Amino acid sequence: MNKTVNELQEQFRQLRLAETAEELPQLLREAEKTSWTYLEFLESITSFELTKREAKSVERRVKWARFPYVKSLNEFRVEEQSALTERQLAQLLEFSWLEQQYNLILLGPPGVGKTFLAIGLGIEAIQRGFHVYFVTMGELMQLLKTQEFAHKSQVQMKRLQAADLVIIDDLMYMAMDQREANLFFQLINHLYERSSIILTSNKSPDQWSELMGDQGITTAILDRLLHRVEVVHMDGDSYRMKNRQHLFSAKV
Repeated sequence: MNKTVNELQEQFRQLRLAETAEELPQLLREAEKTSWTYLEFLESITSFELTKREAKSVERRVKWARFPYVKSLNEFRVEEQSALTERQLAQLLEFSWLEQQYNLILLGPPGVGKTFLAIGLGIEAIQRGFHVYFVTMGELMQLLKTQEFAHKSQVQMKRLQAADLVIIDDLMYMAMDQREANLFFQLINHLYERSSIILTSNKSPDQWSELMGDQGITTAILDRLLHRVEVVHMDGDSYRMKNRQHLFSAKV
């Protein structure tokens, strides 16, 4: 039963162990060099394949999340704002709130880091095995209004509704008509106690009825969003302005 390395690689591919197939020559060299036992060799193969599969799974889930950009929370300057302490941020990163379907509402003027924080939490959630979906309010309205006849919208809505965490950016930046408010309510009602939601907005919940134009729908939406929620007020100077880059060098 002597087989060549190439033949073994092909058999690994047939078993859908493509990553191990590529790495097999290196693993064999390492096994010979360090005198691995059979058990150690098998452990190395399985560990390598599982690690690669998890990395690909994370990469796929990040792609499906549709973040406008990818930034780690390591770049979030806790010391430059007063909304969250180091301890509170660490508590958010434990994700017990996500497991219990709590919502987060990040409030504040443009540029204070609401979207940055939401995306950072989303990326960390993906690393922990959760499914995340990011959408702006404008994009969400388009999806909701076209899902009945547009296949692409149907695919995106299925991913959104199946996500453990849905991030809706720039909520209430524009007024809704009656149909849009109803569609939004139906979505929130579907996600209620199924998924956690992070909302970013520059308007507080008590102002939302002005933009929805229907007190009844607003109350029904708030009833579900605020049942289990943490509201973070992110006031302060614009993060983008403080960290802006200049085209012209400063004059000496």
